Amino acid sequence: MPELTTATEPDWVEHAIWWHVYPLGFVGAEPAADGHPTAHRLQRIVDWLDYAVELGASGLALGPVFASETHGYDTVDHYRIDPRLGDADDFAALLDAAHARGLRVLLDGVFNHVGRGFRAPDESWYRRVDGDYATFEGHGGLVALDHDEPAVADHVVDVMCHWLAAGADGWRLDAAYAVPPEFWARVLPRVLAAHPDAYVVGEVIHGDYAATVRDSGMHAVTQYELWKAIWSSINDGNFYELAWALERHDELLDTFVPLTFVGNHDVTRIASAITDDRHLPHALAVLFTVAGTPSVYYGDEQAFRGVKEHRAGGDDAVRPAFPADRAELAPFGWPTYHVHQELIGLRRRHPWLHRARTRQLQLTNTALVLEASEGEHRLVVALNIGDDPLDHDGPGEVLAGHADVRDGGVTVPPHEWAVLG
Repeated sequence: MPELTTATEPDWVEHAIWWHVYPLGFVGAEPAADGHPTAHRLQRIVDWLDYAVELGASGLALGPVFASETHGYDTVDHYRIDPRLGDADDFAALLDAAHARGLRVLLDGVFNHVGRGFRAPDESWYRRVDGDYATFEGHGGLVALDHDEPAVADHVVDVMCHWLAAGADGWRLDAAYAVPPEFWARVLPRVLAAHPDAYVVGEVIHGDYAATVRDSGMHAVTQYELWKAIWSSINDGNFYELAWALERHDELLDTFVPLTFVGNHDVTRIASAITDDRHLPHALAVLFTVAGTPSVYYGDEQAFRGVKEHRAGGDDAVRPAFPADRAELAPFGWPTYHVHQELIGLRRRHPWLHRARTRQLQLTNTALVLEASEGEHRLVVALNIGDDPLDHDGPGEVLAGHADVRDGGVTVPPHEWAVLG
C-alpha cells in the first residue's frame, strides 16, 4: 500500500454548494424493484435542474442510482442504473444536462454492504459471523462485504473509476464509518491517481472525524456534530452548545473541510426539527456562513416537513416525491426558498467562507454574534432567538437578514438574524 497523506480536495470544491436529491423518492419510484420494466424517470430530475441553479447550487448530490432491491442502499449491481430510474442512456443524459448548467455531480457509493440479490464471484467477498453472513446494523437484507478481501477492494476501485470516467465528479461513501479506514486507504489512492479532480466524502456520524480523514485518504466527512448542535441549540435556547460545536468545527479545519448540512435523507426535516418557525432562517444562516461544503436536501429549501421514525418505512416521510412542476409547490415554501437564495448568493460572493474560522463576539443563551474570517476577509453573523433586541457594536452594513443600523453598530430585532460586513 502506498504511503498515505491527507488528501487535498480539488480546487472546485471551494465553490461547491450541493442540492442533494434522493432519486428513488424524488421520482416517485416503486418501493421495491420486483422485476418492474425500465421506467425512464431520471428526466424528472433533469426537469428541476434549472430550479437548482436558480437556488444557487453548483452541484447535484445524488443518492443511490444503481440497481437495488428496495431503497437503493441494498445494491445488486454497481454497474447498472436502477431500472425504476432508467438506463445508462438516461443517466448519461442527466450528467450532460447537469454539466451543461455548470453543476457537478456526486454519486452515492454503497460499498460497506450489498443486497441479498448481489452476485459476488466468490463467497470470500462476504464477511461471516458464527458461520452466517454478517449484516449491516442488524438489517437482514444488507449483507456486509469482507473488506480484508483484495477482490472487494479491486471491485470498489473499478466501480468508482467506471462512473468517474462516465462523467461523475465525485463520490459520497455510504456508511463509511462501518468500513475499516485501512480499506479506503487501499482503494482511494488508486482511484484518485486515475481521477485526481474527483471529490470523495465519507458518511461518518460519530468518532474522530480528523483521524478518519487522515487514515482513510478521503477528502472530507459529514459534519453530524454541527448538524445536531444547530437545531438543538436553537430549540433549547442554548447557544453555548453551538458555540462549543463551532470551536470543535474550527479544529477540524486543520485537517480537512467537512461536508455541512441541516438536512439529509436520513434525518428529520429541518423545518420539522426547529420548533419555532421564526428560527428556521437562523439555522440556514449558520450553515451558509461557517466553514464547510454546504449541502441542501431537496425540499428543505421549500420548508418541506417530515419526521424520521426508527421503524420499517420510517424514512418515507423525509424521502417524498417532488412535484411535477413548480406550480404544484405550496405557496408557503417560497419565502424559505428566497432565504436560501439570499444566503447562498452571499456564500458564493464570499468563497473564502469555505475555510473561514469563527470567533465569538457575544454569547448568551439566546444570542450569538460570530466573526467569520479568513486572512483579510471578515463577516459578522448575529443570531437573536430571544424576545429582546440584540445590540452589537461593529460593522453597520447589513449584507443579509434584518438589522437596524445605528451609530456605531446595529440592533437585531427579537427572533431575527443578520449577516454584517
